[in-house]
Parts: sequence; C-alpha cells; structure tokens
Amino acid sequence: MFRRARFGAYSSRLAAVATVVAGLVAGAAKADQGGFAASSPDLPSSAFRTEFTLHAFGCSGTNVSPAVEWRNVPSGTRSFALQVRDENAAAGSPFWHWTVYNIPAKATGLARGAGNVGGSLPLPAFNGVNDFVDTNATGANGAYGGPCPPAGDKPHRYVFAVYALAVDDIDAAAGIPKTGSPDLYSFVLNKMLGDRVLGKASFTAVYGR
Repeated sequence: MFRRARFGAYSSRLAAVATVVAGLVAGAAKADQGGFAASSPDLPSSAFRTEFTLHAFGCSGTNVSPAVEWRNVPSGTRSFALQVRDENAAAGSPFWHWTVYNIPAKATGLARGAGNVGGSLPLPAFNGVNDFVDTNATGANGAYGGPCPPAGDKPHRYVFAVYALAVDDIDAAAGIPKTGSPDLYSFVLNKMLGDRVLGKASFTAVYGR
C-alpha cells in the first residue's frame, strides 16, 4: 500500500513535469513562429543554383541576385539593411557578396535581380559596396556578386543577414558615406547603432564546386 502510494505520488510529479515541459516547448515554438525571420524562395534547399552564382574567376553562373523575404517585423521599424557574406572565404575573414541599405519599412523583401545593375530596389534603397569592388566581376562596382569559392573547397556558407532599424537613413544616423566598406557598415549595424537595431534575421545557404 505504501509502495503504491509512493508510486502514485511519483507518477503525479512526472505528469506535472511533463506538462510544464510541454508548455515550454509550445511557448518556444510559438515564439519562433512569431519572431523576425528571413528566407529566400530562390534558395529552397539552402543551396545556390548556377543562376545565382558568379560569372567570373572560373565560375560560369549568371550572377542573378536571389529574392529575399522577411516577416514578423519588429514594431517601430523604419528601414532595413541587408548584408551577405561568405563565412568560409580563403582569406580567413568574411568576404562580402552583397549589401543593401535604406530599404523602406514598407518593403517585405527584395525581388530576384534587385541586386543587379538596373535592378528594381524599392526607393530609397541602394546597393552598397561589396568585396568585388573594382574587379569588374559583377559588371559594375557594388551590386550583387554571387558565390564562386575555390574549386575543391568544402561548400562555403553564405549568411544573409537582414537588420530592422529604428532609423530612416543609416548613413545620416551613423555619419558615414554611402561608399563605406561592408566592414564599416557591419560595425555600425552590430555595434554603433545599439538599441536602434530592433532585430536581426538571418539564414544560410551553401555552395561548392
């Protein structure tokens, strides 16, 4: 009788713990669903098709910038910024492939090809500088430069980071020129603006050859 009572009490405690855990898991899932997030309909398997890779330095892609979308935007957002970097660049530091700043708050993403010369960025957004600047690999300074890792490397990881900002104009807010380097803008976004960065959403795609 005593053992049965102890077992019953133990079972009740287990049931209570299970209920709490289930509630925490459900709450976390709900938070994930409701959080600021970004993705690309052009990279559904988190891998680049040839269409989105570079046409230079031994790569034969068509260098079209993939579409990027975001959702669950933080309250108070007045603009967005996008930076795309190769985390596995041969130089040992990130290599910047695409940057876009002053994307208006009403935008829910960037269309395919928006990062190319003549692309349709929502005003007053502009393509910033990337690490292909002055190489003519992208057809003009700045704009989008697709993946082209060294042949034989393990697939490189390309991180797309979207920032929700409480400022209309990042250049005016930070006192930097539109021609600033990606590293300078990255410092502004990750340190200088502080709590004026309302949220950051990112996803990773891979490519190797």
